[in-house]
Amino acid sequence: MAKSKIKRRGILLVLSSPSGAGKTTITRALVARDRKLKMSVSVTTRPRRPREINGRHYHFVTREKFDAMVAAGELLEHALVFGNCYGTPRGPVMRALGAGNDIISDVDWQGTQQLAANVRDDLVSVFILPPSLGALKRRLQTRAQDSREVVLARMAKSADEMSHWAEYDYVIVNEDIEDSVRQVRAILEAERIRRERQPGLAAFVNRLRGER
Repeated sequence: MAKSKIKRRGILLVLSSPSGAGKTTITRALVARDRKLKMSVSVTTRPRRPREINGRHYHFVTREKFDAMVAAGELLEHALVFGNCYGTPRGPVMRALGAGNDIISDVDWQGTQQLAANVRDDLVSVFILPPSLGALKRRLQTRAQDSREVVLARMAKSADEMSHWAEYDYVIVNEDIEDSVRQVRAILEAERIRRERQPGLAAFVNRLRGER
C-alpha cells in the first residue's frame, strides 16, 4: 500500500551554544545523516577562512552590502559577534519552509530572539551546553583556528551566552557528540509530525471519513 502523502510545512531548526560547545559539529552531523535537512547559508562580514567556499559555508559580503540587506529587510535575523556581522537571508528560508523542506541553522541567542519574533511558528530552538567550563576551554584550544586572545574572549563571553538557555524549546548537555546528535534527531522527528505543522492533515482526515 502506498504511503499517504500529507502536506507539511518545513521546520527552521536552530542550534545555539557558547563557542566550542559543539553546535557546529552537531549541525554538520545532522545534515550529513538526514537528506530532508538542509543547512541555512548565512551572510557574514568576517574574512573567509582557508577551505571555506563562498556560497556554501557562508555568503561573504562587505559591511556596506550587509547594512544594505538589513535596511531592505532581507535578513530574518542579524547580529554583531566578535566584531563581525552575521545574518540569515529571508528569501531562501521562507521558500524552503513553504515547500515543506526543513532548514537548520547554528546562530547565537541574539539571532534566535529575532527569529522567534519573525517566524515563531516555524522555529524549533535547541541550546547546547558544555559539560563543564574546563571542557569548553579545551575544545576551544584544540580547534587551533583562533588566537589565544580570541579564545579568552570567547570564554569570557560564555557565561552571558549560557544565561539565555531558558529561552529555548530544548536544552542538551553535550557530553558526547553521538548522544547529542541522537537527541536532536529525536526532537526533529517529533516536531515534524506536530499537528499544526501538517496543513494537509484536515483534508486527509476528511478523505478518510468519506471512504466507504
